[in-house]
This record gives sequence, C-alpha cells and structure tokens, in this order.
Amino acid sequence: MYDVIIIGAGVTGCAVARYLSRYQGKMLVLERAEDVCCGTSKANSAIIHAGFDAAHGSLMAEMNVRGNRMVPQLARDLDFPFQMNGSLVVCMSEEDMPRLRALYENGVKNGVERLEIVDSKRLHEMEPNVSKNAVAALWAPTGGIVCPFNMTIALAENAYANGVEFRFNTKVTGFTRGSGCWTIHTDGGDFQTRYVVNAAGVYADVLHNMVSEERKLHITPRRGDYCLLDKQTGGFVSHTVFQLPGKLGKGVLVSPTVHGNIIVGPTAIDIEDRDGTNTTAAGLDDLIAKAGISVDNLPIRQTITSFAGLRAHEDHHEFVIGEVGDAPGFIDCAGIESPGLTSAPAIGETVAELLREKMGLAEKENFIATRKGLLDPKTLSREEYQALIRENPAYGQIICRCEQVTEGEIIDAIRRPLGARSLDGVKRRTRAGMGRCQAGFCSPRVMEILARELGVSQAEITKCGGASRLIVGVNKDSIGEVREG
Repeated sequence: MYDVIIIGAGVTGCAVARYLSRYQGKMLVLERAEDVCCGTSKANSAIIHAGFDAAHGSLMAEMNVRGNRMVPQLARDLDFPFQMNGSLVVCMSEEDMPRLRALYENGVKNGVERLEIVDSKRLHEMEPNVSKNAVAALWAPTGGIVCPFNMTIALAENAYANGVEFRFNTKVTGFTRGSGCWTIHTDGGDFQTRYVVNAAGVYADVLHNMVSEERKLHITPRRGDYCLLDKQTGGFVSHTVFQLPGKLGKGVLVSPTVHGNIIVGPTAIDIEDRDGTNTTAAGLDDLIAKAGISVDNLPIRQTITSFAGLRAHEDHHEFVIGEVGDAPGFIDCAGIESPGLTSAPAIGETVAELLREKMGLAEKENFIATRKGLLDPKTLSREEYQALIRENPAYGQIICRCEQVTEGEIIDAIRRPLGARSLDGVKRRTRAGMGRCQAGFCSPRVMEILARELGVSQAEITKCGGASRLIVGVNKDSIGEVREG
C-alpha cells in the first residue's frame, strides 16, 4: 500500500515527486517508458517563459509566473543548466503594434516583472540578426533557457534520494476504486494507493476518463517540429526570439540553447497519434519558412538534426490541476502544454501541498534539498583536470568527440541512482551523441560501456528501451556456423 502513486515520469510528475518527497510517506512513480523524460519533456523548446502570454486569471498564467520565479534557485539547488537570457517578441508591422501592447499589458497584469516595449533601433542593437522589417519588440528580461533533460532527471534523482520509488516499463491499464484506496492495474501487476496523481502527458485524458463520468477531458496531441543547428551558429542570437502569438501558440522561435546550439521551432500540427513524433518534410519546410520571418539569414543549412515533440493540448487551453470531483483521491495534472516546463516546479509544489493537507503529512527532518549533477571535466582548470585523470583515468578517455564526453562521465551516468540503461539515456545525461555526427562515431563505444556496466550482452542494449535493439544478429558467428556445417 502506497500513500501516493504518481503516473508519469516527465517533468511534471518528477516535480510532484520531488516536492512531495519533503513529507513522510510511501511514494511511487510509475512510468510506461524505460527512463524518466521520455515523452513531451524530452522534445520541447527548452524555454523558461516569462509569463506574458497566458490568459490573465488562468491557472496557466499563475503557474507560469510562479514557476519562472522558482527555476533559478531550483537550478542552483539541483545543479542543472539554466540561463536567464531574456526573450523578445518581435512585431513586424505598425498594424500589429496594438497586439504587442496588449501582450505587454497582459504580462503586467500577470505579474511579469521588468517588461518593456523596445523600438526598432534598440531591438537591432540587442539582436542584429532580427529581421530588418521588425518595428518593435516586447522585451522580457526574466525569460530563460534550460536543459529539459537535466531538469527532469535532477528532480527525479532528488526525489529518489528522499525515498520516492520509481518503476519503469510499467503501463497503466485501469483503475479500481475500493474502500479508501485505489488499485492501479498495470501490465506489470497491481498497485494499491491512497491517492493517485495523473501526470501522464498526452495520455492524461485517457486515464482521467477511466475514473470520471461527471467531466470528460479531451487532449489533442499537437506535434511541433524542430531543427537544431550546429554549435558554430551559437552566436546567431543571444536572446529567445519569438514571433507575435497566433491562435496555435507563440509561433516559431529562434533561440540559443544552454549548450551553445541554436534551436528553431516549433510548428503546431494537431494529430491523432499520441506517439506520433515523426518529422515530415512539409512540417520542416513550414518551420523554415516561418523562422525566416523574424530573423534574417538564418543559417538553416547548418542543421545537425531535426525532431518533433508532442504537446498535450486540452480543448480549453488550460491546465487541469486538482482532485477529480467524482473520483476522490484522484488528482489530475492534465493539459500541461507550453508553458508546462516553466510551470512544473509550481505545479509540483501545489500538488504536494494539496496532498499534505488532505493526508496530514508531516515534514521530514532529514529532507535532502540539494543534488549534485554529473561532473563535467570541461568546467575544470587544466590542473584540476589532470589531477582528475590521475585519480580516475576514465576521465581521460574521450568517447564522444563532438561533445567531448569522457568515459568517466558515461560510467557516472549509468551508475547514478535511476541511471541510464540505453543509448538515449546516456545521451540525455551526458550529451554523448548530441553533437554534429549525431552518434555516428560514439554509439559502438557507448554500447560497449553500457553492456560492461550493466553486465549484459551488447545485443540487449537498446536505443530507447522496448524493442529498439541495435544488434539483430552476429555475422561472424553465423559465418562460422556455416563453415563448420
């Protein structure tokens, strides 16, 4: 019997787990994939939104602004990359100036600090590559950029350090409400709990509708295509450059990443497939055309990869957070689309406080508030790095040439609590495979290290869990058997 079971190990579920781990109780996170951060949280714009766009008075606006204020300290406490680089919403014509002013006024009402409208001259001083046709911009200094992988992993590791259990490769198939508790049915057996937190992303409506008759939810998977540019383009813009929002969202952005690349995207294409993260030629063509509106001479030819993510778009474009009226003990965190990444700490804190009040949970005296991330040798001085190699020679072996990732970092990523079990798991934690060659060089060596550390055959190593094995046969052995025959 658990006190709380959280369904979904994305950034929202892991934030709930982290803030809930402040209190005494038996907690579990169930995740259908093989690792944390395998859904919406792994494929997004990596933006910490200032909070000027969400409708005033909405839960989305409240969580956005609170989350924005929480992230800087959280990044320091949990040791994940974050930069407050600021954002610019570019206005391309005098006719659109009323819309820009309305956005400014909405942001002020939402409580966003230091907002201002800058004229064309100042805009081009701040961002020389913004389109020469731009007439003004909304400047939001509190906007930022973050590593969504490391943020989610940091929340999960800190929750785990404080006693939260995690179970992966476990798909929820149904619920039964008993006397004062829920039984969660999964493909890995049944689990009992006093409270359920539904943080299942694009599947949150499916789970909600299993338990509620009073109010049905409907979530549309909204696909967003992205292009990631080589680090050589890293100085193209220094702020996050938005276009004025339209009915499908904030438009295509051009932004630096915390790792020195440039990211371009997303599109907004409603689809039916809740796992449909394939890119399309039409989607990427649309993305490139739209990106060229707000900036001049975008170096799109230096794209090193393209990818797509899904946003959980609820029909009313609003976060659904709270206990389900006709399903006591079932807490929704549904419809968490943009600005969901920014809002995650606020959502986690809100849900944890709700559960504390309902269950009368006591605070832990020994709560661990901080977490240390992977050691990055690139942050060390030459003398410190040489001393590290003498102590542990694995840090002197470069495995990923593009990102300069060492064997020591990969071993650490595998051995950590909730450590990597796949190529993508290593990539999210260390960036091995995220560089220009997109794992063309380092994959065989990473597979060797994974197999050695996990004590399995390389044939069992997957790209991202499930059936995504990279080795389907061994030619040498097969040839030998034929010769012997």
